[in-house]
Amino acid sequence: MSHASGQQHPIGLYLKVWGLLFMLSTMSYLVDFFHAQGLLRWGLIVTFMLMKAGLIVAVFMHLRWERRALVYAILLPPLCVLVLVALMVLEGDYVFVTRSAFFGAL
Repeated sequence: MSHASGQQHPIGLYLKVWGLLFMLSTMSYLVDFFHAQGLLRWGLIVTFMLMKAGLIVAVFMHLRWERRALVYAILLPPLCVLVLVALMVLEGDYVFVTRSAFFGAL
């Protein structure tokens, strides 16, 4: 009786992804090494973080080979939460500015 073997990916794929993760981590470290400040610093750090997370989810969690419906079911809820957080940040700024205008500088 033979067992069905699962799909296996070549080891070269994992080595390439590990190399990319190492390179992206190095670039993230270099942002602090070169003393980037302000929005540039945070923009680069978040960009490298999202790229690393995308690689990990796509390859190591095997989402690259899943059906689109499953990928959307996994990725769409966090995207909706991020939109909600962005809206709450904008609302918080509006409330702060309104209170400052009516009650003086806080």
